Order: sequence, then structure tokens, then C-alpha cells
Amino acid sequence: MSLDGKVALVTGAAAGIGEAITLAFARFGADVAVCDRDGDGLERVSHAVADLERRCVPGVLDVRDPDGVGEFVDRVAGDFEHVDVLVNNAGGTFQAAFLDLSANAQAALVAENFTSVADLIRRVVPLMPAGGAVINVTSVEAHRAGPGFAVYSAMKAALENLTKTLALELGDRGIRVNCIAPDLIPTPGVGDPDADPPLRRKGRADDVAGAAVFLASGLSEFVTGSTIHVDGGTWAAGGWHRQPDGTWHP
Repeated sequence: MSLDGKVALVTGAAAGIGEAITLAFARFGADVAVCDRDGDGLERVSHAVADLERRCVPGVLDVRDPDGVGEFVDRVAGDFEHVDVLVNNAGGTFQAAFLDLSANAQAALVAENFTSVADLIRRVVPLMPAGGAVINVTSVEAHRAGPGFAVYSAMKAALENLTKTLALELGDRGIRVNCIAPDLIPTPGVGDPDADPPLRRKGRADDVAGAAVFLASGLSEFVTGSTIHVDGGTWAAGGWHRQPDGTWHP
């Protein structure tokens, strides 16, 4: 389970799931490179990593900016020489009917949730030794309809499919590629969900971080092209809903 000697790059690391994954990696022994648009949050996370006596290379940037991403990855390569784990966590959306989306809004959603991930994988994989891991944070919406979030849902589905393909293409390099699909995790971006999952407790960002540590470590060295659903059972529930009396109905 140890991540001693490993270097992990985490996007969207200033808060929520990205912060939890970053700090979990540091607790298990990894040095980290972190990026986010939120400079204040990133500074706070960097100090927390330093308190855990691990090295941290921060970069304030928008993952949709290829030049900024390229400069950051070059700096990470210069400081660490290699990257063992890439966590593509940055992403975002907003609610709107598909027919109401402008072309610019659609392009922004595609860039943030898919194109930026593809760009980072292309840049980081050449720095990965055998045994490396790519972890793509998708969503339960990658596996079901997303009314009001059509483009976001489609891009998360595309990322899940890309993950499977890259698991095959990068297998000869000894690099594993997997997804984590969260749901009902309170984060600054979505607030505190009020739905009642089958497990009957609220999710936590640390629940996602635990799955990320597993996928980054030797415990998952035969796992690739897979998705771990960290959602309290909502994907398994499908269209079933718990009633006030505790029974389930479609």
C-alpha cells in the first residue's frame, strides 16, 4: 500500500476530491505536483503536504490552457524527473438544457472535461516508468443519462471509453489506466447532496481518495481498464428509489 518514492500529479487539487487525493497520497509517502485555478487553495494544500514532510510542486493554471499545462509539466519533469501517477480530477459543469447551450459553452465543457485530460495524458505518459498509473475521475453520469448536463455527461462517458482504450494501448509500457466514478460526494463545487444512497450515509471526499490510493499502489497492479464506483450504491440502484418506509420502487 506504500507510495514511498512515487511522484503523483493531481489536477484540480485545491479543494474537495482533488485535495483529499493529494493529501492521502502524501500520507502514504508520495511526493506530489498539484495544479488548480485557485491559487489560495493550492497554497493551503501545498502547506499541508509540507507538514506531512513530502515535496510539493504547485502550479496555478487552467487545465484548458495547453501552454500553461506544458510549462507546468516541464517544471515537474525538471524537479522530479518522472511521474508515477497522474490523477485527472479537474472538471466542471453547470445545469442547462442542451438546446440552450451556446457553441462557446459547449466548447468550454468539452475542453475542461475531455480535451484537457487527453492533453495531460499525452504530456505525462512519456515521463512514466513501468508500473505507472493514470487515474481519471469521471462521474456516475458517465454511466447514465444526464438531463440538464448533456455535454458534461457525454464527455465523462467519452473519458470512460478512452480509459478502456488506453488501458490496452499503454499496457505494453506497464502503465495501468482506470477510472473512479463518484456520486453524492460533498465538494465546494456541488455542495452537500441531499439524496439518500443505499448505504444510508453521506459520502466523503476521503472515500474517493481511498480508491485513488488503491489504484496508485501495488495492490491494484493487475487492475486496468476498470471503473471503481464510489457512490454509496447509486449506480447499482439505477432507477430504483428508496421510499420513506425503507422499501424500494422503480
